[in-house]
Amino acid sequence: MSKSKREEKSAELAKQILENYQPENVEDMQNALKDIFGPMFESMLKGEMNHHLGYESNDKAEKTTENRRNGYGKKTIKTSSGEVDIKVPRDRDGSYNPELIPKRKKDVSAIENKVISMYARGMSQRDISSTIEDIYGFSVSHEMVSDITDQVLPDLEEWQDRPLSNCYAFVFVDCMYTTIRNQYETRKYAVYTILGYTIEGEKEILGLWLNETESKHKWMQIFDEIKARGVEDIFFLSIDGVSGLEEGARAIFPEVIVQRCMVHLIRNSIRYVPSKDYKAFTKALRKVYGAPSLKACLSAFESFKQQWAAYQGAIDVWTRNFSHVEQLYDYGSAIRKVMYTTNAVESVHSSFRKVTKKGAFPNENALLKVLFLRIRELESKWEGGHIQNWAMVMNQLLLHDELKDRVLKYLE
Repeated sequence: MSKSKREEKSAELAKQILENYQPENVEDMQNALKDIFGPMFESMLKGEMNHHLGYESNDKAEKTTENRRNGYGKKTIKTSSGEVDIKVPRDRDGSYNPELIPKRKKDVSAIENKVISMYARGMSQRDISSTIEDIYGFSVSHEMVSDITDQVLPDLEEWQDRPLSNCYAFVFVDCMYTTIRNQYETRKYAVYTILGYTIEGEKEILGLWLNETESKHKWMQIFDEIKARGVEDIFFLSIDGVSGLEEGARAIFPEVIVQRCMVHLIRNSIRYVPSKDYKAFTKALRKVYGAPSLKACLSAFESFKQQWAAYQGAIDVWTRNFSHVEQLYDYGSAIRKVMYTTNAVESVHSSFRKVTKKGAFPNENALLKVLFLRIRELESKWEGGHIQNWAMVMNQLLLHDELKDRVLKYLE
């Protein structure tokens, strides 16, 4: 990692600690760091014990095997932030010898950053194994690494089933594809992601879903699920244009305003444009969907059609979908700026690709663990922040007659 990236990550971590703990002195800062390290070490030791015994806690095998869990022992380890008390799992016959933090080892200050890196960046089993070998000088199997990282699965399951807010002002949906290896063959899987903006202007990823393809039927199941988890109303839904998605969303949320993404329409239309004309073509389009008023938009569109008449296929894309362009001008400029594109959720997928680009995953859980860890990192960055210019967005929502009552209902 370059020096500048390390500095950026250090600054981000410092900001989060300051916001969440509000330390007033050096001692407060050290206590905040200790709060982070202790649970991480304990979670990894529980994974080690699972691997040692060959089954998880509360598994039926617990009752039929001679060697079982036998509570916890206390241990104080020395870190660069001071001493941290942790609970170390024990087994009945005393054969469990922790490898991550050996019995006589108390100083673990050299590995803290590496442990955080493994959990926060969603490293592959191979990379985690290599990191542990680099730290301790011994190798561990991929199965053991899987056991250790499986400790996040209960958190993932709880996160997937958690209750959601009753209202989201804006929701953005999109799919990305990644590869899962099934024995000797690999298959592309669609990762469905929903990003919501709450009425308070905070970002939230509502959930992750996997399917072998992207389809309107799967999207309908997902919308039905989030409704069951507490979502009563969605004001605006930005989509990429999957066939049937608009109708499916309205079947679950009848009052939702569905907006086609302008960026996707651009991508669809430039298929009919020679590459030498891309720049001029997209510049002319920006004058259409970025016009200050509907009148200016209509005028720009007429000029656009005349200027690019040679590329009728491209013009047809915009003609068929022009109602979604006109719809933008039913709302104020601050609202238009939020709803006109799905770039917000595509940015999330861009972050996902950083941890999925290394190759195929052995199963769905392996993929979901990595994505969940990435989500926790993203949401820690978003915590306490608001969408840019959110106050103006709210003012414009309240000025709109059809939305005012719905907004006030959820502000109370």
